[in-house]
Amino acid sequence: MSFIPTGIDEGGLAVPAVIANKGSRLVRAGFIPLVDAAILIAAAEFGFAAREGIQLSLIRDVSWANIRDRLAFRQFDIAHMLAPMPVAASLGLGSNPSPVVTPFVLGRGGNAITLSLGLFRRMQAMADLSGKPNALANAQALKRVIKARIEEGLGPITLGITYPFSSHNYELRYWLAAGGIDPDLEVKLVVVPPPMTSDALSAGAIDGFCVGAPWNMVAVSRGVGCIVAVKEDIWPSSPEKVIGMRPDWLEQNTETASRLIVALDRAALWCDQADNRRELALALSAPNYLDVPFEILHRVLLGQFTIDPDGAERTVPDYFNFHRDAANFPWISQAQWIYSQMVRWGQIEYCSSLAEQAGAAFRPDLYRNAIGKRVDIPTNDTRVEGRDDGDAFLDGAIFDPANIPGYLNSVGASAFEK
Repeated sequence: MSFIPTGIDEGGLAVPAVIANKGSRLVRAGFIPLVDAAILIAAAEFGFAAREGIQLSLIRDVSWANIRDRLAFRQFDIAHMLAPMPVAASLGLGSNPSPVVTPFVLGRGGNAITLSLGLFRRMQAMADLSGKPNALANAQALKRVIKARIEEGLGPITLGITYPFSSHNYELRYWLAAGGIDPDLEVKLVVVPPPMTSDALSAGAIDGFCVGAPWNMVAVSRGVGCIVAVKEDIWPSSPEKVIGMRPDWLEQNTETASRLIVALDRAALWCDQADNRRELALALSAPNYLDVPFEILHRVLLGQFTIDPDGAERTVPDYFNFHRDAANFPWISQAQWIYSQMVRWGQIEYCSSLAEQAGAAFRPDLYRNAIGKRVDIPTNDTRVEGRDDGDAFLDGAIFDPANIPGYLNSVGASAFEK
């Protein structure tokens, strides 16, 4: 498949010319310039949306707070969102928690944790980090540095996350805790928009960050950062980004929403094929999308990247999984795992009714209704997370959605039925 001719929508962004046909339904979609917006971009650029009669207009934004607000204020019909955002909205958390549901997950993978070159060099000096990259060993080495800094009377290091209710926040905290570091007492967490993380690290405003591709690789290419963990090290099945929809828009546009899910599913399958990654990288590199060099994006999509300025390489075959193994299925159990992290880190209390409410933000019924019967679509809405081979949590924990208090107690968090 190759590029089809593009036109310019009212927001100044390139869209397939064929979608200008009369009778097509306009769907305005907000997105952040990240590789995990690839399915949305492919759906627009390679005609998958057009074939379903949808004029998919992509509108680039700079922060998740903007995405949240513009969806709530009806400037967007749908949005590229962090997986925890619909869960937080369903629980009334954060500012302007307008209701959002997700019927489609935009694949898995793509996040990484990057530390400043100076901080990583001190970790190397204090611990043996030679050999194969090891996320847990890196976290434990950081613990030693933090302990030494305390003894020297230095303040806490500052680490960037992209949003309080984000996979980045929970994955960074998970990694820190696995290394024996208290994320609330021993480090300082601040919010930095994804495209600004590399600049903030270079300027010394932060000592590290957790963000999605390509910004970790950009920091390494600039010689200011070292990648110490990737999403697959922490939990391979962790949902990353999703399609967020307002319930009122969904109710008024049921058929359009269903056709959009079909288009996204086909785009996801196309993105997952290795032979298409070069063409996908070319599309993503455009100034109106990610505006990042093709070479970096192509390597990232292949799971091949340089992890430090010395040229150390790492290959993660499933660094991006856009479609395989039900990667687009919105598991209710994963929404409830997200809720458990909110409880673990003090953003909300635990009670069984809230757990049920959190799970309702993910809508597998809408996904099944749109796609129809297919052998790769799960028949259940929940499962035990972290139990299967290739799906282990960094600390070996098991998440059973039927026993969230037991899980919270196992990871050292208190959980009390209210």
